[in-house]
Amino acid sequence: MEFGTLERQVHVEASPEVVFEVVSRPEHIREWWSDDASLDEVAPGAVGELVWGDRTQVESFTVVEVDPPRRFSFRWVTSEGEAATQGNSLLVTFDLEPSATGTTLRLTETGFRERGWEVAVLEEAYRDHENGWDTFLPRLVAHAGTLSAP
Repeated sequence: MEFGTLERQVHVEASPEVVFEVVSRPEHIREWWSDDASLDEVAPGAVGELVWGDRTQVESFTVVEVDPPRRFSFRWVTSEGEAATQGNSLLVTFDLEPSATGTTLRLTETGFRERGWEVAVLEEAYRDHENGWDTFLPRLVAHAGTLSAP
């Protein structure tokens, strides 16, 4: 396994507009992913924060691309105090496509190898994120579905 790009695809029973809000707005992110989230604005360059537990894990993120309702991407997992750039962070992209009964969401996370981690650290980080997305994407699907329920 190369531990380079992590990809997942799920079907969401909600419109791309609803799914875009769910992946980009802190009030929704708190419902399916982190225990707390903040982001001043959904715009390229905006910096936010994701918090798990009682601030036991805090990750800053920087919005990279905003194209409602088609794409939202951000960089995260940087060393403390560093601004997120291509070589020092991971890039998460949510691509949203309308489907007959909702939205196809494609998640891509890249940048693992570019971090320059030793092999054991790279493999652990990749597997941790793989397990994380496998846990949290079903929660995203469920939350978005509640917003579209009649």
